[in-house]
Amino acid sequence: MKIKRIAVALGAAFSIMAFAANPVNVSASERTKIVFWHEMTGPAQVELKRLVNEFNKHQDKYEVEAEFEGDYNEAVQKILNTHGTDASPAVFQAMDISSAQMYYSKHTTPVQKFIDEDGYDVSQISSVARAFYSKDGKQLSMPFNSSQPVLYYNKTLLKKLGITPPPLDPSYSDVTRVANKIYKKSNHKIKGMSIEIYGWFFEQFLANAGACMANKADGHNGVPTAVDFTSSTAVNTMKWIQKGLKQGSFMNYGAGSNAGTNETAAFLSRRLGMFLQSSGSITQLTTGTKDEIGVCYYPHEDGKKANGVSIGGASLWISNDKSKDVQRGAWELVKYLLTPESQASWQAQTGYLALNKKSADQDVLKKLYKKMSQAKIPSQQLNRTMPNKANSGIFMQNLVQNRLLIQTAMEQIYDGKDAKTALTEAQTSMNKYVASNNKANGFDK
Repeated sequence: MKIKRIAVALGAAFSIMAFAANPVNVSASERTKIVFWHEMTGPAQVELKRLVNEFNKHQDKYEVEAEFEGDYNEAVQKILNTHGTDASPAVFQAMDISSAQMYYSKHTTPVQKFIDEDGYDVSQISSVARAFYSKDGKQLSMPFNSSQPVLYYNKTLLKKLGITPPPLDPSYSDVTRVANKIYKKSNHKIKGMSIEIYGWFFEQFLANAGACMANKADGHNGVPTAVDFTSSTAVNTMKWIQKGLKQGSFMNYGAGSNAGTNETAAFLSRRLGMFLQSSGSITQLTTGTKDEIGVCYYPHEDGKKANGVSIGGASLWISNDKSKDVQRGAWELVKYLLTPESQASWQAQTGYLALNKKSADQDVLKKLYKKMSQAKIPSQQLNRTMPNKANSGIFMQNLVQNRLLIQTAMEQIYDGKDAKTALTEAQTSMNKYVASNNKANGFDK
């Protein structure tokens, strides 16, 4: 068995070396066609197309056709509706919160099958990212475009106002201290902090406190039957934000894409000192101003050690309605997109985190970190986190509905409603929704 595994590993190593060094010239018509559906736009779409072209160029067995399928929600519906037809993709990108939906659809071949066949070393890929897309110890899909939320602050502004920046691993009180000083020392002209009304941020506050939002260990130990929006962490966090808003040092930019746009604009124009946002925004923020931008880990509750936040983004799934040869080709593409070289270039060009640990040794990332030292911080936050049930995502269907209810509660709390009351109402509505969904899917039996 050991000899066989060594042979597989050596064969894989030699194939990767040949893959990188020997472009081939076999026409597309002679290759096995692999249809790849994705949802990337802007620089990410450009880089993804480049990576796919490189894959096609350096091997002669498969021809991948990358096709844009709209936003995440649109793509999920197309994937579910076309399965079993000639129109379905061989490999596709699906958003993080659709993982349970993909799993229960039974439309995919878990990538664990190919990992086992190849003796693929999954330890080279971020354990936190892998945990999000696994079930019962088996890898369902491979994480690809991943990000984490972080705290951004205007370092130049703080220096000008004579304010000590927040620590690398800030508590709620650390954030409040800096926010209050920004607001006071600017004569109330600059807001200190903003937290967009977004369900993802609510989930991350709970994850960072080690609190599960759904029972059955956030769905990792079975199908959830209830959610918990009213834990001490949830209530205390919402009260913390509400207090900052009442004091005037926090700013409410609302919810949705306009909220994010307005928040970023305020930050770049020195009307806002700090805010929470995805690590994927770091390039936009650092190139959008002459000021020096600082980056911290996601804030944690006072008196509690940070448990670590989960990732956002999407992963790569392999359809089970295709032939073995096509599925194998899909897996070869997935492996290529997760190589150290691919992931390093992916982070440098898009802002998404490089998930291959060996990517840090690539020149393109070394140059990025030398030019923009802040870009290291999100990766450090990812690498320091030990995956557990609370920070490995919520494995539950209907998370879109879950986020909408949380968003409504956050809006009410930001406007002054009692935090416990608003969260209880949202929790009651979601639990009814969960019960109805479980009954419709036969999960209640």
